[in-house]
Amino acid sequence: MSDEERLRRWRLVLGGEGAEGTGTTLTGTDAGMDAALAALYRDGDGDGGSSRSAGLGGSAPKVARWLGDIREYFPSTVVQVMQADAIERLNLTRLLVEPEMLEAVEPDVHLVGTLLSLNKVMPDKARATARMVVAKVVAELERRVAQRTRAAITGAVNRAARITRPRHRDIDWNRTIRANLKHYQAEHRTVVPERLIGYGRSTKSVQRDVVLCVDQSGSMAASVVYSGVFGAVLASMKSLRTSLVVFDTAVVDLTDQLQDPVEVLFGTQLGGGTDINRAIAYCQGLITRPRDSIFILISDLYEGGVRQEMLRRVATMTAAGVQVIVLLALSDEGQPSYDHANAAALAAMGVPSFACTPDAFPDLMAAAIERRDLRAFVEKIGR
Repeated sequence: MSDEERLRRWRLVLGGEGAEGTGTTLTGTDAGMDAALAALYRDGDGDGGSSRSAGLGGSAPKVARWLGDIREYFPSTVVQVMQADAIERLNLTRLLVEPEMLEAVEPDVHLVGTLLSLNKVMPDKARATARMVVAKVVAELERRVAQRTRAAITGAVNRAARITRPRHRDIDWNRTIRANLKHYQAEHRTVVPERLIGYGRSTKSVQRDVVLCVDQSGSMAASVVYSGVFGAVLASMKSLRTSLVVFDTAVVDLTDQLQDPVEVLFGTQLGGGTDINRAIAYCQGLITRPRDSIFILISDLYEGGVRQEMLRRVATMTAAGVQVIVLLALSDEGQPSYDHANAAALAAMGVPSFACTPDAFPDLMAAAIERRDLRAFVEKIGR
């Protein structure tokens, strides 16, 4: 890298107008990038204080131009970060209720979470535009996860339905050989199987009941978005009976809207308190086949309800044979903030509590359907 290029990059990093000692003047695209960054990140008072004027103020036209500029100068991943910083640092949330603002932003999961939190205060015209933004993000997420989820679950359902008198084409030879190694005939150098193990033939009947119970407190925004998308994908599979329940201090059953994930997301209400115990109590009433049921609680476990009752309900479900899983987050981010005491109490019951990325969720569902020990799965995704 040449000295000139190095100075140019330092000039862009440091910002300002030549006061950093680089002796470099920016022109053209570089000047535009510098102005867009300065509008968001530069000190506003010039005295080293922490206040930020950002040059945007509360003017919708200025913000609209700025959103257009950053989309021109930076890749979409950087644009998403800058949009999120603008909402947090410059209090631009209120501008997102204006349709022209929504048309200018780069849609992503976190923006959807912000829009859902504003759903109740949006004017009708802005809500229509917001639905278009949410629908675009949902469509992209479905393309990302749907095919892999269906493939993983279909394979798991078929493996879980193994039969002991399979047709030749349905024999699982690996498992059959392992199960019959004690019948190895040395003189013939072969295994003579006494018991055949096969894959179950595909069936149209419901093999598993899945209950997704999702915390819709403000910190769980991304998890709510992904849960809605996955819930819709799971509900489209005839081998599963899927329910989706969201909660804060109240409980809302969105199962009848699962055919439309956008409708599901607009049925949520991000923010507010948390009563996990109340939500689990409702979900217990949905479980009619405990040994064929998977209960997935997606929550940071900060309980505002009755903690001991919540833990007792989980213990009751596991004792009845329900496969209980707690996801501290279902998002692309790293380890979330969560209640360590409640997570430890659940782990002591044999209930795994961990953060899961959307890409790992299909394999998690497959493991749960086959009732595999999830500790190995948790260790794998933790590496």
